[in-house]
Amino acid sequence: MIPSAARTFSAAFVFSLVAGCGSDAILQPTAADQQAVASLAEKPYRLQPGEKVRITIYGEAGLSGEYQIDPGGFLSLPLVGVVKAAGISESDLQQLLVKRYSQEYLKNPKITVSVSEFRPFYIIGEVEKPGAYPYTSGLNVLSAIAIAGGTTYRASHSRIYMQHPGESGLSEYTASAAIPVMPGDIIQIPRRYF
Repeated sequence: MIPSAARTFSAAFVFSLVAGCGSDAILQPTAADQQAVASLAEKPYRLQPGEKVRITIYGEAGLSGEYQIDPGGFLSLPLVGVVKAAGISESDLQQLLVKRYSQEYLKNPKITVSVSEFRPFYIIGEVEKPGAYPYTSGLNVLSAIAIAGGTTYRASHSRIYMQHPGESGLSEYTASAAIPVMPGDIIQIPRRYF
């Protein structure tokens, strides 16, 4: 495991390499950015349409498997039928399934739920390869930019715009590796003005 001081230095160094030779300096996140990041990190992750979840019901191999949340936010499961999954956490879904299966079908079911495939994140604007990319745990703005091939020479290196699922528009942030990226996020790298 890399010590946090080394990770911070590494992230800043990589960002400076990705940033290129632009005149914008790497900025530290503002207090508002830090508060936004903290509030995002405190919230439990909520399942989203398009994701796949692995449901394991111990002793019931025929009921266990990977299931995709449909665009309406529902899962279709054997025996219990349609279950609302989008907008709730993995543990909430787990408790709901225990309740539903124990009502009529199984005695004291042991169920685990985990996300097996997250929604992709999207990056647009002044990056070399804009588009949708698979989400991986621990992703931040810096690594998202690197995945998209780095920034173009026209990119601003001082600010970015992000929209998290459920938000109505893009919010402006100081460009910083400290900003986490969540599944379904839209990241826009704006053009700088000379």
